[in-house]
Amino acid sequence: MPRSLRNPRDPCDPPENARPRRVAQRGRNTCRMAQDALPNASDAIVLPIRINAPALSLAQCVLACISWITCLACFLRTQAHQILLNNCRCRLLFQKLMEKTGVLVLCAFGFWILSMHVPSKMEVWQDDSIDSPLQSLRMYQEKVRHHSGEIQDLRGNMTQLIAKLQLMEAMSDEQKMAQKIMKMIQGDYIEKPDFALKSIGASIDFEQTSATYNYDKARSCWNWIRLWNYAQPPDVILEPNVTPGNCWAFSGDRGQVTIRMAQKVYLSNLTLQHIPKTISLSGNLDTAPKDFVIYGMEGSPKEEVFLGAFQFQPENIIQMFPLQNQPVRAFGAVKVKISSNWGNPRFTCLYRVRVHGSVTPPRQL
Repeated sequence: MPRSLRNPRDPCDPPENARPRRVAQRGRNTCRMAQDALPNASDAIVLPIRINAPALSLAQCVLACISWITCLACFLRTQAHQILLNNCRCRLLFQKLMEKTGVLVLCAFGFWILSMHVPSKMEVWQDDSIDSPLQSLRMYQEKVRHHSGEIQDLRGNMTQLIAKLQLMEAMSDEQKMAQKIMKMIQGDYIEKPDFALKSIGASIDFEQTSATYNYDKARSCWNWIRLWNYAQPPDVILEPNVTPGNCWAFSGDRGQVTIRMAQKVYLSNLTLQHIPKTISLSGNLDTAPKDFVIYGMEGSPKEEVFLGAFQFQPENIIQMFPLQNQPVRAFGAVKVKISSNWGNPRFTCLYRVRVHGSVTPPRQL
């Protein structure tokens, strides 16, 4: 309340004689505080100080410290906020720059690919549009050259054929006969499949085959060496090696051999082969077979079917005999039964036997 309304003798007021001293102290304190405030006038933070206040109590000091700490915290928060704001701005700017840079790099890469690809396509299109007629023309030229070369080769072959025909026309009958004989000697003119070849699985049925002839002189000379034997086994007649001595011999002029084929065959022909007289060591062909009979064998016990009786002429070293009886059935074995030879009483030689036919039934006319 105002001082004019107070009681002049209020016990709370100080005595009158004490007022001048307190005023003097306040003046001194005011001067001191003003002097202390002058050096701190340039500071950034101004602390709230009551100049005209009396002596500070404990609560006032605590409040002052709290307000000072609050101001400091506000300042630090402002500085931190500015720093964080600056950092966030830099980060956002960096991110935007990276995004823009990535987009720019992708755009540049796409432009480079487009610039490299499109001109090549244009060049290819231009080359195709230009070169296609040229390529077709070149292909036509190559075809013409190829056909011209074939025509020249045909002309050369025709010329050779004409020359050979002229030579053949100029030959005499004796020369033609000599050439025919040479072909017969040098080559095998029987162009039929042989089902009695050992190499394709044919074999000898030893139970239905005569015993092999053994020469007595050779046996007596080599009696002390049991590993040596001049006699050839019966399966030598199933091999194409026809040389002097490479034959199967049986005793006397009567004997038989049974050939088992690798598969059942519809028989049509049989061929016998002997060495020519010119290369025979004895100079004659008396060991060659003469009369013989052919049987087809099948079943168990073996059933014999008569297929024909024939005679071998040793002047013709290879003779093929068409079967007289050709039943429409397949046989798994063939028996050749020899009843005579051409004069040798001791043994008979067989060089090669061939069996012809087909694995399928023959066509009936």
